[in-house]
Amino acid sequence: MTLAAGDYDAVIGAMKKAWPQVGTVAVVCDANGSKAALSALTAAAGGLKVMVVDVKGPQDMGKAIGTLTGRKPDAVILLSGDKVAGDGSSAASFLIQRMAALKVPAVATTEAGVKQGAALGIGPGTGGKLMSNAKVAAVAGVAVPAGATAI
Repeated sequence: MTLAAGDYDAVIGAMKKAWPQVGTVAVVCDANGSKAALSALTAAAGGLKVMVVDVKGPQDMGKAIGTLTGRKPDAVILLSGDKVAGDGSSAASFLIQRMAALKVPAVATTEAGVKQGAALGIGPGTGGKLMSNAKVAAVAGVAVPAGATAI
């Protein structure tokens, strides 16, 4: 699924409303392979600092977690089409679990991302419905957004 410029607007808006304390978001992805998605996300971020951690394969995920642990972003955004850490990948599962343990929630634009453990999801891959994984939200220490469908 290719994301368009407005595909991150809903997830950024929902995240800002549910968690107003969020100021910095991180993205773990193959930066070269996900240029369009990163551009769309940056355009939608409106006032949020976007930290990109570039990975070329699953072997880079340990180093990425180390970087995120040191910089402690307020949330991690999954890029659904990323070949390394996109929704459904084992790298994304690893990232979600490690970040939740550090009280950093993950957000996604797909239902698959929420089922995998993203605390919040809304976008083209959810049919525009706000979804939440309450179990992971509790581990990450964040509120379930009002009106979210629990997964």
